[in-house]
Amino acid sequence: MPRKGFSLVEIIIILTIIVLLAVIAVPYLKTSEKASDQAAKEALRKLSIAAENYATSHSGAYPVSVTELNKFIASAGSYCANASGATTLVGEYSYACILAANGYTFTASTVIAGSGADMTYTATTGAVLTP
Repeated sequence: MPRKGFSLVEIIIILTIIVLLAVIAVPYLKTSEKASDQAAKEALRKLSIAAENYATSHSGAYPVSVTELNKFIASAGSYCANASGATTLVGEYSYACILAANGYTFTASTVIAGSGADMTYTATTGAVLTP
């Protein structure tokens, strides 16, 4: 008589294979999240260095416009919509830049709220980066 369905051993073998594939795949998924976080921090670090270099060459005054900052980092316009904090979407992060003669604040916030990995990075005058 032909049997119908799967035996318990066959089901256990299939579940074991699925678990092994999941164990292999999870670290790669977490690495991609960390890569986007690293990219956001690196972008803020570059913007901060550009603002500090501007201040060094302008007697301590920081840039007050994206155009001025753009002279020290060509990608400033990609991250800063304007100098008053309007946001720009790049990848998985929303960037905002506030520029003033006495300092600056650059922020990068995750776009997908409630994803469990919500993160905001901030770079302030003096190139201080905080999560």
